[in-house]
Amino acid sequence: MNLCDISLQNFRNYQEEKLQFDPGVNLIVGKNAQGKTNLLEAIAYLGCGKSFRAQKTVQMLRFGTDFCQIEGNVFSQERQQNLRWVLFGDGRKRQLWKNGAKQKTAEDISGIMSTVLFCPEDLFVLKAGASARRKFCDTALCQLRPNYDAALSEYNRILEQKGRILKDHFENPALLEILPEFNQRLCQVGALIISYRARFFQALGEAAKQYHQQFSGGAEEFSLQYRTVSTVKDPFAPVAELVENLQEHLQSHYRGELESANCLTGPHKDDFSVSLSGMDLKDYGSQGQTRTSAISLKLAQRDLMKREWGEEPILLLDDVLSELDPARQDFVLNHITAGQVFITCCEPEKLTRLGTTISIENGRKRNK
Repeated sequence: MNLCDISLQNFRNYQEEKLQFDPGVNLIVGKNAQGKTNLLEAIAYLGCGKSFRAQKTVQMLRFGTDFCQIEGNVFSQERQQNLRWVLFGDGRKRQLWKNGAKQKTAEDISGIMSTVLFCPEDLFVLKAGASARRKFCDTALCQLRPNYDAALSEYNRILEQKGRILKDHFENPALLEILPEFNQRLCQVGALIISYRARFFQALGEAAKQYHQQFSGGAEEFSLQYRTVSTVKDPFAPVAELVENLQEHLQSHYRGELESANCLTGPHKDDFSVSLSGMDLKDYGSQGQTRTSAISLKLAQRDLMKREWGEEPILLLDDVLSELDPARQDFVLNHITAGQVFITCCEPEKLTRLGTTISIENGRKRNK
């Protein structure tokens, strides 16, 4: 699959711009704060309806405007297809069109334009807190499995409601009467999430192991471990069994949740870790090992998506090469020969041998 062109209106610092792209490597260059990352954000949003930066829709709108539009022509599934999003800053529901027909949800365009983003923060995800690693997992799985996206949204909604009950029950004890209902639903949806994550991490770890073996020349053994609640002994067990496991763990934390007014247990606390030859990377890994492992995970994610859709996902590299030493730069570039790639860079002279160069200045393409 490849993105042929994109049209932006009122998106971030882009007032109105259309850009055409090479089916291979596209080098996006320009000084800082000119709109390079904004362009990658728009490309990613076009394919999945999610931003890797914005917490609220209004943050993606050009200052002083009340809507924005992202439209692109994609060659995917052996034909030309058109995707268009319209986002509003006044609370109205966003609108999505596929090939001129209005769609209900982002699930309706699943697989048409898959992207894998790699940014500097990802190089340190294995050293960061658990929430950063959960975000990495959720971002990948929501693209791979639309049903997971729906389950995660449902889980977060119930979790938020339960959190309000726990905080308000001191003043209104009657709220505790409905708490068991929320706990039951949390366990049911949470079991689905654990089941999805276990299978994802198994496949991801196997693929990343192959990449890291090439990185290290076979000197290190890469291993990924998924960590969920302690009562789940087998995350690959039937969902009904996982529900019972979660209920057991929740019951043991019941008093603690009431006293602390916080949701203390569930897959919203999940994490994963990486070890190299038995050594925990988070505690003992060097900077080089950490970055190499993170790159391996991202390349593995791209492999999984290719297996799922039968096409190479679009790879987005946001200023990541500047964070790598020359040897790791060469490794990454040697593994993006297939498919379409977008690379943002402030120093294009280092990468002049790559594909097409697009210069961005103040939200506009600068003509040479």
